[in-house]
Amino acid sequence: MNAEIIAIGSELLTPNRKDTNSLYLTARLNELGVKVSFKTIVGDRLADLIGVARTALSRASVVIFMGGLGPTEDDLTREAVAAALGRGLHRDQQYVDWLRARFADRGWPMPENNVRQGDVVEGAEILLNKRGSAPGQWIQADFEGRKTAIMLLPGPPMELTSVFEEHCINRLRQFVPQLHIASRELKIAMIGESMVDQRAAPIYKNAMDVETTILAGAPGEVQLHLYAQAESQETAQARVDSLASTLEDEFQDSVFSSNGESMEQIVGFFLQMRQATLAVAESCTGGMLAERITSVPGSSRYFLGGAVVYDNSLKSSLAGVPPLLIAEHGAVSSEVARALAEGIRERCKATLGVGITGIAGPDGGTEEKPVGLVFVAVSDGSKTDVVERKLPGDRERIRQWATLQALDMVRRRLV
Repeated sequence: MNAEIIAIGSELLTPNRKDTNSLYLTARLNELGVKVSFKTIVGDRLADLIGVARTALSRASVVIFMGGLGPTEDDLTREAVAAALGRGLHRDQQYVDWLRARFADRGWPMPENNVRQGDVVEGAEILLNKRGSAPGQWIQADFEGRKTAIMLLPGPPMELTSVFEEHCINRLRQFVPQLHIASRELKIAMIGESMVDQRAAPIYKNAMDVETTILAGAPGEVQLHLYAQAESQETAQARVDSLASTLEDEFQDSVFSSNGESMEQIVGFFLQMRQATLAVAESCTGGMLAERITSVPGSSRYFLGGAVVYDNSLKSSLAGVPPLLIAEHGAVSSEVARALAEGIRERCKATLGVGITGIAGPDGGTEEKPVGLVFVAVSDGSKTDVVERKLPGDRERIRQWATLQALDMVRRRLV
């Protein structure tokens, strides 16, 4: 059984507003074993709304309309759904009276256009909205020989959530087959998306009962999303866990997360587990690494701090890099990255030190040292590893790549 979620409102087709309701509804539908196959955004034009409604009804067993239930002339969801189903509308006078009394209780006269909110699709159940004036509607219909559950929900997130939880979730439990969905998300660092797929495809293609999706995440990160559906949660979970285990064997320590955690969360976990601390000296990343680390609650337990050392004089004064070393090898070099990591570790008395130096662009590159050249070092006082990378993309992407490289090196050292 699949679902389609339709967000209605011309404002959602501008850069100023975005649909967040569908994320909440997708999570709730997945819990019931319903897969969301389509999400649609449509403006407030009746012909477009009717077309979208007919398409959704032709391909989904659960169709949810969000928004367009207000009192204004451009609130046309009720009319569009009625037209798509070939049904009429009738005015529920009992609801109109309830709404008028609600306005009166607040000391407000009810504008006459609010009576439109009492218009109900023939055969629909009206769903009381305690947090707003627009009621929802529930329709169960046979559309082209298939039983379909149709919901009309108000657009404001607080109202939508309230109506869905109070009136729709239990109705859906009675409507959908008793199936369960399990999922896992594996995250892989510093391997390209095409290479991940080349290695993963022979494995996941043999697991016909698990759906696998490969996505490029943040720069330097690839995600494997695994989904399975079964009659029980235990069976579904066992299917995705089995495939996840096989994929982890293939990629080994390149898999840094098996349940969707971020790299900075994983690094924080290992630092706490090892009772270790971390300090950083950043040049081209300009504090981005420290920001990523401190975005995790509780990072003060293991992150001591560090320095942003753009200027060469600060590389020396704050991280102890000898000026002669910079003069001999250049600020962007493996030698300087090594000295940054070792110097900041010692000055902060940390277990591990990280040094990053590079050319993020768009200017400043040469034939010998092009834009994207980055050196990352990690030191524990007895051993220092340095990695040289020529990273792709614009300035922001290069900086993100560099910070992921640094975090991955810390993770591998702790593992």
